[in-house]
Amino acid sequence: MDVTLVSISDVSKEVEIHATSEELKPHFDKAYHEYRPKIEIKGFRKGKAPLDMIKKLYGELIENEYLDKLASELYRQAVQEKDLKPIGEPTLVDLDYKRGEHFRFKIKYEVRPSIALQQYKGLSVKAVVHKLEDAEVEEEIDRLRKGNSTLEEVEKATDDEHVVTAEMQELDDSGIPIIGKKTENARFYLADPQLEKPFKDALTGAAKGNEHTIRFEHQHGDHSHKVNVKLNVTNVQKVILPELNDTLVKKVTKDKIANVDEFRKSLREDLDSYWKEKNRRSHINAIIAEIIRLHEFEVPESLVRSVIEGLVEEIKNQSQNKQLPQNFDFEKFYQENREYALYQSRWALLREEIVKAENFEVDEATLVALAEREAPKIGIDKERLITYYKSSEQVKDRLVSDKLIDLLISSSTIEEVDDTTVQDSLLKG
Repeated sequence: MDVTLVSISDVSKEVEIHATSEELKPHFDKAYHEYRPKIEIKGFRKGKAPLDMIKKLYGELIENEYLDKLASELYRQAVQEKDLKPIGEPTLVDLDYKRGEHFRFKIKYEVRPSIALQQYKGLSVKAVVHKLEDAEVEEEIDRLRKGNSTLEEVEKATDDEHVVTAEMQELDDSGIPIIGKKTENARFYLADPQLEKPFKDALTGAAKGNEHTIRFEHQHGDHSHKVNVKLNVTNVQKVILPELNDTLVKKVTKDKIANVDEFRKSLREDLDSYWKEKNRRSHINAIIAEIIRLHEFEVPESLVRSVIEGLVEEIKNQSQNKQLPQNFDFEKFYQENREYALYQSRWALLREEIVKAENFEVDEATLVALAEREAPKIGIDKERLITYYKSSEQVKDRLVSDKLIDLLISSSTIEEVDDTTVQDSLLKG
């Protein structure tokens, strides 16, 4: 078997395989034996006809049907003999078979790119971070109060803290009601930030029995549609917020916290912990982005496709029936998410190179320490957990990732940029 290798690019290769009729013979003999049980020839029981007769009557047909499988077998043989190290699925791009003479075909495949590691330690980057403000604690308290609020029927909506209930009838362009387009009890919370301004403007100050006609152009993404409705107000309710006291604190914390001062302290600690983790992730993302910027290399399309297929699986798993939405356009989704997938693929390749360069490994002591920390939390015997961790490549990979991230953060200089500053500059711009 003659094997010729052709390099198309750093990640795209092609192998041309040429096999003579003598080299093909054992493969076709195998094919004849595989097909023999399926063949019926008059005068013989099914599957019992002589091989010579099968070759004479059906040999050409069998050989042609077997070519794809034969190409796969010879390709696998070439991969082993030439140590090709392909990734992704190979593609048969050319096939030429002349019975009794030769079988020649080409297969295109991808390989990992050759990456020359540049700087990845000692970087200087900027990261957008968030600093917790006292107002955020109060906003969270207000949210909890609203979640425990009650409603009191009133005559008129005097401020935003009201819920207006109305009969909503859709109208055509001439103002005539559209049959079947009526909502009996449409509810509008005037303090809802998602409530569109025309509705809020119309219903501010609304009273029972009021009638309002609302017309505007609703913009949604890259398209818009007309909103043309008539509202007949049937009820107005005042949102009564409970006082922040020890009783409310005990209720919302299920008696875990007893008083307001402890609650404020606990709430601030929770929010602070949340933003610390978010800010740390911002540091990591800034460092990764800089490492990727410093390394230019071609990415195999098979890796990009693998990331996108993972995103598609997430969409499936998030639906109740575990199916993609009707009319899901994979190619459109592919193009829309290709840049993200390309970025993730670049980092995956670079991460492996850095881990290799740093010789990161997970020893038994690290796994034991992890088990000792986590066993009490998840209620599993420490020894059982150690045994599981030793056999879990996923756990080991997570620990290696932790080592890598710690190295990158500790060795980098990070200038923190307050997100409020960024927002202000965007507004001015």
